[in-house]
Amino acid sequence: MVSRILLANVIANGVIVVTGGAVRLTGSGLGCPTWPECTDGSIRPTPELAGHGLIEFGNRLLTFVVLVAAVATVVAVFASARRDLRRLAVLSFLGIPAQAALGGVTVLTGLNPWTVAAHFLVSTVLIAIATVLWLRSREPGVGQLVVRRPFALLVTGIAATVAAVQVVGTVVTGSGPHSGDPEAGRTGFDPELVSQLHADFVFLLIGLTIALLVALAATDSPGRVRRAARDLLVVELLQGVVGYVQYFTGLPVVAVLLHMAGAVLITVYTARLVWSVRGPASELPVGAVHPVSAAVH
Repeated sequence: MVSRILLANVIANGVIVVTGGAVRLTGSGLGCPTWPECTDGSIRPTPELAGHGLIEFGNRLLTFVVLVAAVATVVAVFASARRDLRRLAVLSFLGIPAQAALGGVTVLTGLNPWTVAAHFLVSTVLIAIATVLWLRSREPGVGQLVVRRPFALLVTGIAATVAAVQVVGTVVTGSGPHSGDPEAGRTGFDPELVSQLHADFVFLLIGLTIALLVALAATDSPGRVRRAARDLLVVELLQGVVGYVQYFTGLPVVAVLLHMAGAVLITVYTARLVWSVRGPASELPVGAVHPVSAAVH
């Protein structure tokens, strides 16, 4: 039951990122021009705001769904015997009011591209936390490394590269045409240059993931790590295809929205890879001799 609640928390955090993208792509970022109310004196959108107001207001309502999932996560974890999950559960919860406040700043600053970027990046951190929390809940506890330390360091490098890809991706978004509102500002950077930088980081990420897969296969590493690396590579390649399609077709809304969904999946599968390098609490560390084997020898 606890694991299902934590999975719902992952899904809720992922869905609100995609719906937030829909708000921006439909030009509804200022459909509710103030915060915490939608308009001065009204918490709901007025008829004058038409569809844009409804879209933005609907996304704000989803925040309460995410909040409910976060509260349920904290309650479920603290009611269980899993004390090791409590810190992540609390972080997952605290991120929601922080995100709501940041969302308010984003609206009050007229969709400043840097606050929009921060809003998205905080969401990716919450998705990563929720994913690790869910995966850890399915095992009795966190054990030792199940891969050699250089491989674990490579996984850390992959996670850092994913973070760089996401950060530069927000700069690309803040420099492009989909600002969320015709009056919203842009970063001022050349979209082509930042897009190329973003692509360079993606190439680095794919190269590091392939290198990890080859190394894991050559050393007969645990299946959980190999599967996590393989699945991440598949998602990376699909995301790369979507990225190129959207770039060369003039950034159509559907392709951009798919790319945002792909960013969510990249975050989830990267968190899974980071989780996979440590086995359950009962699993022996790499290089340890099993007591039975030691007795035989």
